[in-house]
Amino acid sequence: MAQTAASALAAAKLYSDNNRYALIKLPAAAITAAAGILAEISEPFGALIIDKDEVTLVMYADAVDDFARRMPGYEVAAKPYRLITFDLVLEPTLTGFMAFVAKALADAGVSIIPLGAFSRDHILVPADQYDTATAALNKLKSSVK
Repeated sequence: MAQTAASALAAAKLYSDNNRYALIKLPAAAITAAAGILAEISEPFGALIIDKDEVTLVMYADAVDDFARRMPGYEVAAKPYRLITFDLVLEPTLTGFMAFVAKALADAGVSIIPLGAFSRDHILVPADQYDTATAALNKLKSSVK
């Protein structure tokens, strides 16, 4: 049977590592520096997104000062984030999963930054909204069991 958004959420464990994360904007030319920083940290969770206009780096908030000299022209989001991982393997054909959870979080007033790995989805939520986010997700999970 094909995985649905509801069945995936019902089966998912909500995982968080209790760390605070920084969302960092770098100039488009900073790809190598950002990749080097993530490689040096070498601990999950981290993310590197490269587009035509900028490089975005997600890393431990408490490590930003340690690497600041290697990130010229960087900007850090005003608030730290917390990680929530939907800890189960999501089928590559699954549709609507992030929309399903994003709606519940939007209804609770929680902003999200969604990130997808090969087999799992993750969201970053503002650290000060983490408890609200987990409560909303647990409520949604219990409604689909």
